[in-house]
Formats: sequence, C-alpha cells, structure tokens
Amino acid sequence: MWIVPLEDGRRLVVRLPREHHRPSAARMLAVPGALLVALALGAYPIARRLTARLARLQSGVEQWGKGNLAARVDVEGRDEVAALARSFNDSAIRIEELVNAHKMLLANCSHELRTPLARIRLGIESLSAHPNAATRQEIARSIAELDQLIGEMLLASRLGALDKLEHIEDLDLLALVAEEAAHFEREVEGRSVIMRGDPSLLRRMVRNLLDNAAKHAGGATRIQVDRHGGTATLAIEDQGPGVREIDPEKVFEPFYRSGGSGTGLGLAIVRQIAQAHGGNVRYTPGGEGGSVFIVTLPAGKDDEH
Repeated sequence: MWIVPLEDGRRLVVRLPREHHRPSAARMLAVPGALLVALALGAYPIARRLTARLARLQSGVEQWGKGNLAARVDVEGRDEVAALARSFNDSAIRIEELVNAHKMLLANCSHELRTPLARIRLGIESLSAHPNAATRQEIARSIAELDQLIGEMLLASRLGALDKLEHIEDLDLLALVAEEAAHFEREVEGRSVIMRGDPSLLRRMVRNLLDNAAKHAGGATRIQVDRHGGTATLAIEDQGPGVREIDPEKVFEPFYRSGGSGTGLGLAIVRQIAQAHGGNVRYTPGGEGGSVFIVTLPAGKDDEH
C-alpha cells in the first residue's frame, strides 16, 4: 500500500489486490538463497586471503620450531593475524638473542676455565715433585679464581633469564654502597637516596665495580651517591689506564679484553643487575685520565628533600 499526501490535505491511497502482493514459497526462499550466495561469493576472497596468511604464519613457526631461530614471518595488514605475527617475531628475536648470548657465554667461559685448570694441574705436578708453600698458595689462588668464575657464570645465566626481581624492598643506596666500600677501605660521599630493589644483587653490582677499580686501577678514587629528580646515581671513578677502544660499550661485554687484560663477567653482570632494576650503567673517561662508571637507577618517590 502507498499513501501520497495531496496539497489540499487529502491523501491518495493505492492498495494492490491481496492476491497480487502475496509472495509465493519459491520467491520467499529465493531471496535468502540469493543473499547467501552473494555473501559467500563476497566472503570467499577474504577467507582465502586469511587462510593463506595463516598458512604462511604456520610455515614460519614450523621453520623456527625446527631450529632455524632466524626465521621470521611477514606482518601483513593491521588485524589480529598481523598482531599475532608481530608477537611471534618479537618473541623469536628475544629467544634468538638469549640463545646466542648463552652460546657466546659458554664459548668464552670454556676458554677462561682452561687457564686456572692448567695452573692447578701444573701446580699439583710441581707439588708432587717439590712440595713448597708457594705452590700450595698458587693452587689455592687458582681454585678460588675458578670458583669465582663458576659463580659469575651461574649468576649471569640466572640474570639473563630473569623476568622480574625475586626480592624487592626499600633500601638506602648510600648506606648500601658505604657498607661495600668499607671492605675496600674506601669512603663514600653524597646523600641518602631511598629506592626499591634487591639488596643482594645491588651489593654484588657495587662490589663488582669496586673490584674492577681495584684490579685495574689500584682502587676507586671517588665514590658518590646522588639523586637527580627521580633517578638515583652511583659514580665510581679511578685513575687507571682507562679504555682505549673507540666504543666504550665494549667494556660491558662478557670477557672483554683491552691491551691483554680482561674484565671477565664482572662489568657484564653490573649492567644486567642495573637493567633488572630498570636502570643502566655507562662508562665515561675521567677528567684526568682513568675511568668513571655511572649507574642510574629509579629512585623512590618518598625521598624528596
């Protein structure tokens, strides 16, 4: 029925006979059927592209699962499948970095372990032939060095797989650094900075920095704790030979060597601990030669003065 309003206020009503506009059963089924066919034809290319992308994603995952850690998948589009592909690539990159880091760590450690083991073997042979106190002391020193290296290997491996800190508490960074510096007969200057962190790991970080200064520069000449906004800083300076490399970041690589002397895993562990706390460490040349290692860590909000 159609209703058309006229200018004089009347309405024109047109009504078809009832038998003319009554749809038949065939016509009632034909319309939905045609709609379904149209939807299927329109959805087929979309479904085909989607299944093809999923197939390529599956192929990349299978290659990665077979040991090709460098395998990546193409990120196509901006939908959920593309988000899944990005997540896979990010995870694959992270796992490849961890595996390569552990391979490099194992290769370097196997090389470093040979030196104290060789000294122990020679010492035992010499001790059997000519027993003396000097040989026994050398064997004891080599065993201590071997034990320290194994401990650093285990700690570096644990930190590399650490997602979050296991033990967190409020602590005074100045007091913690002063306690560790006392073992090296050094004093600390600066001010109290409250932060949250793992005390045992932070102590190890400070100990490694002070031990590095003692081994390569005769000890730290300045140890300072300060705060800049929301960041706590620890600066340890020495008067040693410094770093002669163009890229100072190399000193934080495991078993970095400069001029024949190596740093082992000490500074690499320092960086791992700092990053585990949401901070970092950097190297800068000293004002009158030597080195300055600056650790930055998030400071607590309740420490404003």
